[in-house]
Amino acid sequence: MGQLFAGVFSRAGHDVAVSGRRTAATNCEVAAAADMVIVSVPIRKTRAVIEEIAPVLTDRQVIADLTSLKTGPVEAMLATPAAVCGLHPMFGPGVSSLKNQLIVATPARCPPQTLDAIRAIFEAEGAKLLVSTPEEHDRMMAVVQGLVHYATLCLADAMRRASVDVEGALLYASPVYRIELGLIGRILGQDSGLYGPILQDNPLVPPLLEAFSRSATELRRIIEEKDDEAFAAFFGRNSEAFAGFIPAATKETDALIAAMAGWP
Repeated sequence: MGQLFAGVFSRAGHDVAVSGRRTAATNCEVAAAADMVIVSVPIRKTRAVIEEIAPVLTDRQVIADLTSLKTGPVEAMLATPAAVCGLHPMFGPGVSSLKNQLIVATPARCPPQTLDAIRAIFEAEGAKLLVSTPEEHDRMMAVVQGLVHYATLCLADAMRRASVDVEGALLYASPVYRIELGLIGRILGQDSGLYGPILQDNPLVPPLLEAFSRSATELRRIIEEKDDEAFAAFFGRNSEAFAGFIPAATKETDALIAAMAGWP
């Protein structure tokens, strides 16, 4: 991710210096010389790196991070004298372009002109910037990352426990179900070191997992008891909760299905 954003800032006309485990320049040497410092390391190393470079930072600099959680890193960055703007790219480092990609910004001590300059760099690459607070960001990440990844991993593990032949199941899968199974394969093909902290280090995730467990228990009881009335009520409550999203969801998934099926 650091390499990806080094390219972004280079194309914007800025001189970019990089430090890491294999560079001659140290983190402190690079941080001391920069107008803007971006920390791009694994989640659980982020605070340590921020604290490492904190003594060389001044109030004439900007510090940002590219971490999936924001409350802790922003808190650590606020302990420095620099202006602070947390960043969370909502995509992986393998993207070929930032066009239509989302980046969440959590400016905590960041002058408007600094945020505008950061926004302009990302928008020039076609990205969209969503401004939030660290707390609201982490609350939403508990849902869109924590809860969704948890459900996906549970589905994968249930299939494994049931000795499901994945390749055989795919022979029977329509495009929409291939999309669902494809999300499992996509996650499992990546580094567990990314997903573990997302699920384990956000304190707002466990309450959602408790809600998930209650929902699974209730639905299992309804299914086992063959209670059609209860199932209709369960389905209806959730259909109503998602009513505002259903038209867009249908349109978007129809487009995905058409692309997978090769329809015009």
